[in-house]
Amino acid sequence: MFDIVTKRMLNDSTALLEIKAPDIAGKVEPGQFVILRIDQKGERIPLTVADFDVRKQTVTVIVQMIGYTTIALGNLNAGDAIAGFTGPLGKPSELGGYLNAAIIGGGVGCAIAYPQAKYLFNRGTNVDIVAGFRNKELVILEEEMARVCSNLYITTDDGSYAEKGFVTQKLQALIDTGNKYDLVLAIGPVVMMRAVSEVTRPYGLNTVVSLNPIMIDGTGMCGCCRVTVGNKTKFACVDGPDFNAHEVDFSQLIKRNSAYKKQESEWFEHACRIYGRDE
Repeated sequence: MFDIVTKRMLNDSTALLEIKAPDIAGKVEPGQFVILRIDQKGERIPLTVADFDVRKQTVTVIVQMIGYTTIALGNLNAGDAIAGFTGPLGKPSELGGYLNAAIIGGGVGCAIAYPQAKYLFNRGTNVDIVAGFRNKELVILEEEMARVCSNLYITTDDGSYAEKGFVTQKLQALIDTGNKYDLVLAIGPVVMMRAVSEVTRPYGLNTVVSLNPIMIDGTGMCGCCRVTVGNKTKFACVDGPDFNAHEVDFSQLIKRNSAYKKQESEWFEHACRIYGRDE
């Protein structure tokens, strides 16, 4: 069993969990992920490592409570334990040698953008973070991100906080004002990552995205996480999750990620009374 050391709600639907996992904490690098199970019969879900502490032997994950398992996980508290916590999985992000980086986070994707920015900033890279949210209530990790960058720019779709607009608009403005990025790293909803890749494509900017396809075993055996990159089939769990944004078939990824929307909707309709949602 893996003990939950601390639990903090970042907003009404997003929880931060610090989990005791000595073996993982001592090996994990930015960009890698874990697969966890709440109990022995539970669903396996992948979550990118948001932070880790070798001294405390803990790994931090951030979960958006949108499905059966993520809601159950978010409802656990410090002192509870989960049955499975496997990792580190995936290839670490290749972050060496960059001088000027733009890290783009969308919504809960900022949980992944944060450790990337932290790694780069602590090694002397000039880091601009652009973090986008739908509204003020959904803003997470603002203080944490501000500590690991040269400049933090927050955007909200509705203008309820900071700068109104989308991350792509802010990125375009930063490029237009003469910023010479040698790395643009985008993490968030697939449509956002696709939009970022189209902003950088005309400039030939090195652009990397962290992909989030459906995943089960995390070892490349099940094939569920296959994506097309550079017209070749790749498996996000072992070949990624980071890929060249300008080579990703985003349309295929969007289609595959929506394969079980019907089943997810049916679960919510069936279980609404259990979690106190209105019918």
